[in-house]
Amino acid sequence: MMAIYGPLQLILSVVYFIMIVHIIMSWLINFQVLNTRQPLVYQIWSGLNQLVEPIYRPIRNILPNTGTLDLAPLVALIIVISLRQYVLPTIFGFY
Repeated sequence: MMAIYGPLQLILSVVYFIMIVHIIMSWLINFQVLNTRQPLVYQIWSGLNQLVEPIYRPIRNILPNTGTLDLAPLVALIIVISLRQYVLPTIFGFY
């Protein structure tokens, strides 16, 4: 069981880290601290978008349209945290 639990925990931790970086970078871009016209910033931003869009897209389809406020990252982050902290340990018996 540990052979399955460890990689799943690692994958969820990496997804959590990527989502946090994406959220912080989106704030920095929206508040014009970072500029996407810079090549490095654009490459990092587009890479992060390609990684998180498959996670956010199904959530955006379920959530109601809130205009410019995107709640999909918040919902996805809550799902990843609950999977990592509560669901996986319960499934594998690590209370």
